[in-house]
Amino acid sequence: MIASETYMENVIALAARVRETQAEGIERAAHLAADALLSDGFLFTFGTGHSHMLAEEIFYRAGGLARVCPILEDALMLHRAAARSSVFERMPALAASLLDDIDAVKYGGVMFLFSNSGCNTVAVDMAVEAKRRGLSTVCIPNIAHSRRMTSRHPEGKKLMDVCDVVIDNMGAYGDASVEIGGTMVGATSTVIGAMIMEAVVCRAAQLCGEAGRPAEIFASANTEHGDEANADLIRKYKPLVKSL
Repeated sequence: MIASETYMENVIALAARVRETQAEGIERAAHLAADALLSDGFLFTFGTGHSHMLAEEIFYRAGGLARVCPILEDALMLHRAAARSSVFERMPALAASLLDDIDAVKYGGVMFLFSNSGCNTVAVDMAVEAKRRGLSTVCIPNIAHSRRMTSRHPEGKKLMDVCDVVIDNMGAYGDASVEIGGTMVGATSTVIGAMIMEAVVCRAAQLCGEAGRPAEIFASANTEHGDEANADLIRKYKPLVKSL
């Protein structure tokens, strides 16, 4: 089988495994999200390195929930200096200062955290700090990978040990999934993580509707009247969600 087909087969198989084995965690996360929305709270998202893409996955997009507040720090992302971001993601005390800048935290809600290894300091600290401030916590790590790693956290904690809900992305150790000439390529954590988060959003929106209070949803800005449909939501939440 050619490598592109192998990769897609791997992703399809992983998606099926996640559906079969992680349904309870997805349901719990969706209920936490719906409860937050029904209580006028927010969904907060955080990830470093490539995982920051999952922090953006459910933010300001077609069919996305309006009450989403991503925590996006340039130093922890790849577009400034990729190697340097690895240094920052292992830095103690950074998480608390990042949360101090998020005004929406005072409204409560759920913190979604993304880290394939679940072993870097800032992600663990963000979970601990979020809980200290009254937020529920959900993480999407690779449990098999995390178990093989030594935590870089000063107290030896791992993300899956400190979060209320843990949803396994079920990927291979090292994330890459296709062997070519003795080298592994084709990471799966992003595509599977995105699937999990969109599943949570769909179920949370359904639960809000069943409770008689439909969730506020963004339309695609690239459709006719999309900008007009989103304008009120942007005005409403821009003071609390800086990335808007």
